[in-house]
Amino acid sequence: MARIVLFSLLFSLSGVVFSQELNCIVDVNSRQVDGSERTMFDEMQRQIFELVNGRKWTSDDFQTHERIDCSILINLTERVSANEFKGNIQVQASRPVFNSGYKSPIMNIRDEDFVIRFNQFEPLIYNENAYGGELATILGYYVYMILGYDYDSFSFEGGTKFFQQAQQIVNFAQASSQSGWKAFEDQRNRYWLVDNALSARFKPLRKLYYDYHINGFDIMQQDMGRARRQITASLKSLRPIHNVAPSSYNLQAFFNAKLQEVLNLYEEATPQEKTEISELLITIDPGNSNNYDKLRK
Repeated sequence: MARIVLFSLLFSLSGVVFSQELNCIVDVNSRQVDGSERTMFDEMQRQIFELVNGRKWTSDDFQTHERIDCSILINLTERVSANEFKGNIQVQASRPVFNSGYKSPIMNIRDEDFVIRFNQFEPLIYNENAYGGELATILGYYVYMILGYDYDSFSFEGGTKFFQQAQQIVNFAQASSQSGWKAFEDQRNRYWLVDNALSARFKPLRKLYYDYHINGFDIMQQDMGRARRQITASLKSLRPIHNVAPSSYNLQAFFNAKLQEVLNLYEEATPQEKTEISELLITIDPGNSNNYDKLRK
């Protein structure tokens, strides 16, 4: 409820209350699938859209302007059997910045562990109490991850219950024969994304989601210098995570979402600020070091 209360204080608009939490764009791309029937994939897209946008995922009430903007892009690359498909899914989400028209990205995940079954004439149903098929389970997992990141950005560790729900989905999905759900398969999969999110050693990242947005971007219209200093301080707090878990999936996911935003933020910073932040980011996000190095030039 903290997310809703704070959001309503920041954006006090009148309107009808809706149960649904997400304003999600869904796109299913099947152009690479041999012999694909357009109607089947149109139906897949429709059912995903209705499941994600039409289901009530929380106990909170959202007004129209409070719904979380996000997108789900499914790219199908191979037909494994008559009703089984392989590909990838990309999930993005953003949250509004107070007193501006800007929306700050909070999530940008591309998941390559995506093998699903879909029957055109069967309804897509999410089962919250058991593993209910790969497609619906993956969608439920990412909906709760979106909610977790969003709530964390409005109240300190406000997304915990949603990360716990995503972790419960992972537990149910141990029954799945597909990749992406198990600890031993990879260090960058759905298991580790949520397990790290709830781990004590990743608490600085959870706190960053709050400080970066509430004490940084949300005050930017009032005091740009103070906002940027707060964001710098919050980014510095990631160094301990880098020290114990360098190049972790969760740090990578954060910078996948925030890279361009961070670069834009420090374009107008002082030379000293640019040097300080570029040295920090080159250390904790070495994969993007070329981008950060440009800040100093």
